[in-house]
Amino acid sequence: MPSYRIPRTLFSGRAETEGDGIEVKRLIGVPELDMVDPFLLLDVFSVNPQEDRSAGFPPHPHRGFETVTYLLAGQVRHVDSAGHESLLRAGGVQWMTAGRGVVHSEMPEGNGGLVAGFQLWVNLPRSHKMTDASYQDFDSDEIPVEERGSQVTVKVISGTTGRGTTGPVRQPLTEPRYFDFDLGAGAAVLEPVPADHNAFIYVINGSLEFPGDDLSVHPLGRETFAVLSHGTELRVSAGADGARFLLVSGRPLRETVARSGGFVMNTLSEVHAAQEDFRRGRLAG
Repeated sequence: MPSYRIPRTLFSGRAETEGDGIEVKRLIGVPELDMVDPFLLLDVFSVNPQEDRSAGFPPHPHRGFETVTYLLAGQVRHVDSAGHESLLRAGGVQWMTAGRGVVHSEMPEGNGGLVAGFQLWVNLPRSHKMTDASYQDFDSDEIPVEERGSQVTVKVISGTTGRGTTGPVRQPLTEPRYFDFDLGAGAAVLEPVPADHNAFIYVINGSLEFPGDDLSVHPLGRETFAVLSHGTELRVSAGADGARFLLVSGRPLRETVARSGGFVMNTLSEVHAAQEDFRRGRLAG
């Protein structure tokens, strides 16, 4: 028998300022919700470079995990110390494996107004924290969109949907699924979620209802985040205004985590070593 995943922990997020004046809403990676293993951080960001041309993320270091940037609007220029440069456009995704080390910048640009999206941090297992840095960059038209009739679409960034559409990002270490659902008014979705995954949901627009007998489960409205209970399927339906939401899940690593800023390792001594490598200019060497 299937068991349905329902909201277990709701969190409205905490306002943080990152980089040079970027205000973000942090949903994972705060005292109230330290992590959702293997996910270390989730930020929702929005900035208008026309109003503040200096706002952005100037050069900063990472080691020991992956950053996933999914852009809903605008453009972001990415440059790292190894010479990798790319322009992330609306609808595109960059999945960066920092591994042993990356020093990079992420700067909004262009004349199109608002730059908005999500940044997710995904932990790496102990055995892969010192792997070489690598990138998986995909434009919007390289990411498949699954159509389920006229009322439901799913943009598949990573993982495979219950109907067999597979996203372009490959990461066997944590087997992440990253889906962007868009539902018309009243449309329903039944989507399998691996029983051994931790999962969360974020409602971008509209509202979601969770059919069932549990009267304590209330609808989720716009800009609502929830960690889901364990189970094998997600069953939801959209409200009168439809719904757009992210469904993200991954296999937990169940390892000790030591972190400071952009360094995520297994022990504090490893974090201190990363800080020293950065100070000496050998983080990405």
